[in-house]
Amino acid sequence: MNLAPYAADDRRAARGRRHQEPRSGHRSEYQRDRDRIIHSSAFRRLEYKTQVFINHEGDLFRTRLTHSIEVAQIARTMARSLRLHEDLCEAVALAHDLGHTPFGHAGQDALNGCMKPYGGFEHNAQSLRVVDELEDKYAEFRGLNLMFDTREGILKHCSEARARELGDIGERFLLRQQPGLEAQLANRADEIAYNNHDIDDGLRAGLIGFEQLRAVPLFKRHHDEVLHRYGNISAKQQRHETTRRLMNTLIVDLMQTSARAIEAAGIDSIDAVRAQPRPLIQYSPDIEAENIELKRFLFKNLYQHHEVYRIMDKAKRVIRELFAALFADPRLLPPDFHQATEGQNEPVRARVVADYIAGMTDRYALDEHERLFDPRRLR
Repeated sequence: MNLAPYAADDRRAARGRRHQEPRSGHRSEYQRDRDRIIHSSAFRRLEYKTQVFINHEGDLFRTRLTHSIEVAQIARTMARSLRLHEDLCEAVALAHDLGHTPFGHAGQDALNGCMKPYGGFEHNAQSLRVVDELEDKYAEFRGLNLMFDTREGILKHCSEARARELGDIGERFLLRQQPGLEAQLANRADEIAYNNHDIDDGLRAGLIGFEQLRAVPLFKRHHDEVLHRYGNISAKQQRHETTRRLMNTLIVDLMQTSARAIEAAGIDSIDAVRAQPRPLIQYSPDIEAENIELKRFLFKNLYQHHEVYRIMDKAKRVIRELFAALFADPRLLPPDFHQATEGQNEPVRARVVADYIAGMTDRYALDEHERLFDPRRLR
């Protein structure tokens, strides 16, 4: 593997796994992490978790699983160009949403509100909790025992108070250091994926239209190119041809600008990456400005669309009512979760309830809500 000197390298990583294990004879340690993530139960559940649209609304809309696969594909493409560790980028990309609640950001907001008195809830921190503690199938340790660099990439954001509780993985937030380039790249790949597939899903659902999107320069430029080249093509073809061009522009600009930033800063090691005042994986100023405008458009016109809002308002009520009932009477929890609350104080009990709810799929949350609140459901 022809890695750049500033790439993460499992063969000389300063910090490895929390629990020492013999090295694999035929896989990189980051590839091993990737494989453990794919075989986790939390990863399988992503198939039935909302991206923007509730899972049962249609088979063609993205889920957390398809989103994570798209992020991994984009991340590997850019990692290869920048000579970063592709396996690490893929592992971070596939794991970054493992802790996400049912019902997307609406579910996270609702659960965070419920958990405010007990430290709050944030899905990146929960993803780390999933791989460190909640996946429980190995005899010698809890969690998946992932490499430090993989865990670092999963934890994109963290408050100072939370960072102090996390030991080595929270250290960079206290020291104001940057994560490795693989983590930075996976973060940007996440943004590229969800912006573009949300355009695609939003157009397909009829919640936004081409004319609306043409108010966004980044979209209009590529849509004009498609119309000029192909003329009268179907809406489906327009949607695909435009979003693929838009995605390519973002990816190419990010790779080229980042390569120049790395060279200009004289980066020759991962320690030099960490010491930088800002991330090195970055867009050019013009593309950054256009990308921000696109994100603002999607927030206002898609994520705040009244049809999406109404559905997500219902989803928030489901989460809040589940939390209230389960926290008030932990005996309603499955036996293993109930056992974890026995003899514990309120913050610990609340965290156990949050773990249970965050692990639910959309349809399981709806079914559980019905089981708890519909007197006609006895089981």
